[in-house]
Amino acid sequence: MYNFVTLLQERVSLSDLTLILLAAGSSSRFAQDVKKQWLRIGHQPLWQFVAERLKKSNFFSQIIIVGAPHEIAFMKQYASYEFVAGGSSRQESLQNALPYVKNNYLLVNDIARACITPTLLERIISKRDTADVVVPYLRVTDTIVYDNETIDRDKVKRVQTPQLSRTSVLKKALSTKEIFTDESSAIVANGGSRTFVLGEDDAHKITYPQDLNKIPCLQAPSDAILSGNGFDVHAFDDKGVMWLGGVKIESDFGFKAHSDGDVAIHALIDALLGAAGMGDIGMLFPDNDDAYKGIDSKELLKRVVEKIYNFGFEIINADITIAAQKPRIGKYKQAMREVLAEILCIDRARMNVKATTTEKLGFIGRAEGVGVMANANLKYLNWKMIG
Repeated sequence: MYNFVTLLQERVSLSDLTLILLAAGSSSRFAQDVKKQWLRIGHQPLWQFVAERLKKSNFFSQIIIVGAPHEIAFMKQYASYEFVAGGSSRQESLQNALPYVKNNYLLVNDIARACITPTLLERIISKRDTADVVVPYLRVTDTIVYDNETIDRDKVKRVQTPQLSRTSVLKKALSTKEIFTDESSAIVANGGSRTFVLGEDDAHKITYPQDLNKIPCLQAPSDAILSGNGFDVHAFDDKGVMWLGGVKIESDFGFKAHSDGDVAIHALIDALLGAAGMGDIGMLFPDNDDAYKGIDSKELLKRVVEKIYNFGFEIINADITIAAQKPRIGKYKQAMREVLAEILCIDRARMNVKATTTEKLGFIGRAEGVGVMANANLKYLNWKMIG
């Protein structure tokens, strides 16, 4: 005996429905260091959790995820979806995705609306032939006053996503500079038809931290500890100033490097990126890019730390070992701890700096350069504590 889902899937051609997930927002109203799309559900970032939750419905032959341009490379480390670079607004992000839609129908959902149930999908998809756009809504139960006048609350609807549209109609409706807050507003403004289906309270949208308490399907992030290591070397140069661990070193020579050559910070950056699974320093700051020529490595570290926190991690601690026959750096270690801890946003007790020699062995022992090993430990931000 077929159940309702089976019957509906027989009616809806699986080759004719595209899912677009919008995950390119800046999360400005969320007002946290972490961006909403990178909140962790177990080990999964929110965007992946939502994508795989909807994928299980088997309604979609194509899934497009719209991400911030600088985040897509990292998103691809998690899953093999079709990714499109977003724009500066929700509407621009959707416009960027539309040329890649292969099907006659598409369903658009905001990644911050995480708990879409199969029942709600069924209601929306079952109405796809009744109008140009199908919109879930919630009834209003409170008294509504607009411009000091009480209005009929039965005529008021709280519109939700996902919304299902005819692809050709939505493309035409959005081929304008006018800004719309959802697909249905654009389609209706362009003369298209709209029908409503009852939405769900659990399909609540994450806008502010307190909204997290209203999302029943989200589990807490994993409490795993994520470790990474880094290693870097630089040869000496008789030109320039020596910077090491973010501190200026009294020396007659500097380092041969594209940036300021702070080998300790470079190793630390690689340790942080390794723990986060974000690749390495050369991927983020190529040494053939003039934008980074002579740059202060502390600035590079600040950018990496910001990315670490934006992507849902917290830094637990870090440890670096500087191997140098010269210069002698014992008197600089405390200053290095203070500078690096401040950039990493951790207590200085959790930023350790060690120094050693190689007993005059190898290029370091011959005083030709410096090598640094670094380790870092991260954890996922526990968003349960901020909701």
